[in-house]
Amino acid sequence: MKISILCFDLAGNAAGRAFLLARLLEPLGTVEVVGPCYGDGVWEPVASERVPWRALPGRRLPRLAASLPAMLRLADGDLLYACKPRLTSAGIGYLKRIGSRTPLLLDIDDWEVGFFLRSGFWGTIGRAVNLGNPTGLPWTWLMERLHRTADAITVASRFLERRFGGTLIPHARDTDAWRPGADDPAESRRRLGVDKGRVVMFLGTARSYKGIQDLCEAMERLGRPQVTLALVGTDPTSAAGRALADRYPGIRLVGRVPFAEVPRYLAAADIVVVPQRDTSDTRGQTPAKLFDAMALARPIVSTRVSMIPEILDGCGCLVTPGDVGALAGAIGYLLDHPEEAAALGQKARARCVADYSFTAARRRLFPLVERVMAGR
Repeated sequence: MKISILCFDLAGNAAGRAFLLARLLEPLGTVEVVGPCYGDGVWEPVASERVPWRALPGRRLPRLAASLPAMLRLADGDLLYACKPRLTSAGIGYLKRIGSRTPLLLDIDDWEVGFFLRSGFWGTIGRAVNLGNPTGLPWTWLMERLHRTADAITVASRFLERRFGGTLIPHARDTDAWRPGADDPAESRRRLGVDKGRVVMFLGTARSYKGIQDLCEAMERLGRPQVTLALVGTDPTSAAGRALADRYPGIRLVGRVPFAEVPRYLAAADIVVVPQRDTSDTRGQTPAKLFDAMALARPIVSTRVSMIPEILDGCGCLVTPGDVGALAGAIGYLLDHPEEAAALGQKARARCVADYSFTAARRRLFPLVERVMAGR
């Protein structure tokens, strides 16, 4: 069996979930990620992954219409699995299903329309009339409305499960390959330029809804110069990176790193912080980097947003989103109680193996694929 994973933009971070699903489905046959590329190449963190992919140059409407025949030809699997209800992923799947009756799964890992709501009334109105952008609000709203066109749906969080139904498939990690202690913490710290002291780490892209400002302010309020804050995934040459470095001179900034290199950086972390804010962007999200830290038994501080309290129940520290004082207090507590922090990390690892490993995800995903293929 061949499975085509439809990604709406291989140059963006949507490729992360697409490549994850491809890895999960590898035991079932040939798996390939296909779709447009609205950039210079595949998203850097997954570019070195051993997952086959094919791409076409991304286009805006109306030129996109001329690319539709080629995009439909790319989707040549016996099963189509569209990542996100977007025009250039789910839309291609809907069209292909109408024309060929190819079985179609739809994966929803974010509330896509929610990303537009933070723009306020006039911002949302402005995006609503932007029909030339295939990832804009009108087309995204339509793709969400058509979600029941798919034969089955998978979702990445409880919020999305309530909103769209489907089978819950949270982000997962290969806990057989990612093992605590496989990388030397001292070498990892040298990689960050940290010779001594403790390291608090954020892993991911520095976007406002991810609470980066809250974390930086919490570390400033904590007032421990011997503790280094490392932001891995934030380009120090970008406007956001330069602004953070100017405002908080002691932080370490590391640009995007290949997914395979993530454990080498996390080995340096005494604490990993995932300070999500409570916004329309985050209510449907489950931060993928949470599972990176869990797989490697890192102590975690996060916020009570979306599904995070369920995931970290009994194996992490939780604070109210946006509460800088509480965030600083939780970080300080784990720094002052390293044995308790280590125990939380081990519990997080055990939870990841039991519920968020490749094995756990496949237990839920494979029967769904079998049912969809049996009904073709």
